[in-house]
Amino acid sequence: MTETSKPGEGTPGGRLAFAPSNHPTVPPARVGVILANLGTPDATDYWSMRRYLNEFLSDQRVIDYPRWKWQPLLQLVILSRRPFSSGRNYAGIWDKERNESPLLTITRAQTDAVARALREAHGERIVVDFAMRYGNPSTESVIAKLVDQGCDRIVFFPLYPQYAAPTTATANDQAFRALMKLRWQPAFRTVPAYYDDPLYIDALARSVERAYGGLANRPEMLLTSYHGMPERYLSEGDPYHCQCQATTRLLRERLGFAAEEVRVTFQSRFGPEEWLKPYTVEEVARLAREGTKRIAVVAPAFSADCVETLEEIQGEIRHAFEGAGGEEFTYIPCLNDEEAHIRALVSILDRELAGWL
Repeated sequence: MTETSKPGEGTPGGRLAFAPSNHPTVPPARVGVILANLGTPDATDYWSMRRYLNEFLSDQRVIDYPRWKWQPLLQLVILSRRPFSSGRNYAGIWDKERNESPLLTITRAQTDAVARALREAHGERIVVDFAMRYGNPSTESVIAKLVDQGCDRIVFFPLYPQYAAPTTATANDQAFRALMKLRWQPAFRTVPAYYDDPLYIDALARSVERAYGGLANRPEMLLTSYHGMPERYLSEGDPYHCQCQATTRLLRERLGFAAEEVRVTFQSRFGPEEWLKPYTVEEVARLAREGTKRIAVVAPAFSADCVETLEEIQGEIRHAFEGAGGEEFTYIPCLNDEEAHIRALVSILDRELAGWL
């Protein structure tokens, strides 16, 4: 073996062929993949929720007000009350048997499915894990674990189809901060937004077709409900709004629906600013008041069901529609670990792993 050989490809036990006999063993070189999602509290009690919300709402990618102005309000007012209401929302969807949130359960299932598919194609050289931007398992801990397993190259995959600074960018930020602490950094790639990926669009369309196929009456309107953001982010250059519109257009075309059958809306507004409109909760009530009796809602921006879908859409938004006179409300679950979704994720990863395997 020459000195140009890759680390770990030396003698049995992982010793480099050109290293002295007392050199520490080096694990065989591997390629790591990290699926990254938003995060989840460890439990639904006040202090668990406060820790989680503090980390989330202190992120200046999420709330970009000056810290001197925002932190006193956050610490003294918001975090004294919001952990109680958020805890109740999480408690309503919490998996008590596993003692974890659905987002954690689903992300783990997605990771296992992606790992199986990549292992079948590439063997044991690839290691797949998942990390959360807020909460556990932390991004830093997962990167350290992969490095310890010999991963000298890592693909970091934020599971956000549409790029946004408060989601994709902050996930990447956290990964880069972790890399800054390493003496020996792995080579590192981040996966770009996949809002228009044909297999992702097809997986979305299949989920809608499956849901519609199980209904006695076809919905009059399909709402694609995306997580919202302040309107000013759009004028400041964030492409999120445009990518959401593109996803819905491609989904509608794939389904063969008429333009008037599909509408883009935004949910999960927070704070006093104007956010992207129309707001889902207001739009469903307006449709019901104007005589629409049957609607379906799908959430293309969420790769896994979570509190925003299982509690907000299934609770607040459903109640707004029914309270205004709507009769049939259908929520179409996120893609989660559906086979078509895993196939899309693996296809994207194969593209991003090119040259490394």
